[in-house]
Amino acid sequence: MFTGIIETLGEVKELRKEDTNLHISVNATITHELKIDQSVAHNGVCLTVVAIDGDNYTVTAIDETLQKTNLEHLNVGEAINLERAMILGSRLDGHIVQGHVDQIGTCINIEEKNGSWFFTFEYDATLNNPTIEKGSITIDGTSLTVVDSSKNTFSVAIIPYTYENTRFNTYKVGTIVNLEFDVIGKYVSKLMANRG
Repeated sequence: MFTGIIETLGEVKELRKEDTNLHISVNATITHELKIDQSVAHNGVCLTVVAIDGDNYTVTAIDETLQKTNLEHLNVGEAINLERAMILGSRLDGHIVQGHVDQIGTCINIEEKNGSWFFTFEYDATLNNPTIEKGSITIDGTSLTVVDSSKNTFSVAIIPYTYENTRFNTYKVGTIVNLEFDVIGKYVSKLMANRG
């Protein structure tokens, strides 16, 4: 379980395919605090640490994960959002994030507005993942509030701190992102669909 508050950025050091799996090696300032079998969210995707070597650690994404996320689009040298699992008893600063990406989306517009940024994303609405204005959404593991919502698009407002300390400063129109929709909204949506 995660909060969607990005702890740090890591750097992708190596990408190695093995059959349908992708082994991802990351250099991060938190590596010395990690241990084998620990869960870490990478762009919002919960992956298990399988090896540690100095300041680098490795996680493995299986085919199912690669099919639903943007991890197959990673490049060596690229920044990646990192968050370790939350500690029970601490403040929940973001929202409840499972680290189970629902689908990908695409950035379709970026607008700078007096020191903040508005990013608009498009996604496949046929997968029935709802957004609502002022509801929560996770983009590449970052907990955010939806500003505008329509059938297959939504926007978020990004403050300077988030822009500078997450992958948002690398996004361009066309960037593919991981989306995890609000877990409570997903359950309510499913229950309502089953009633109808």
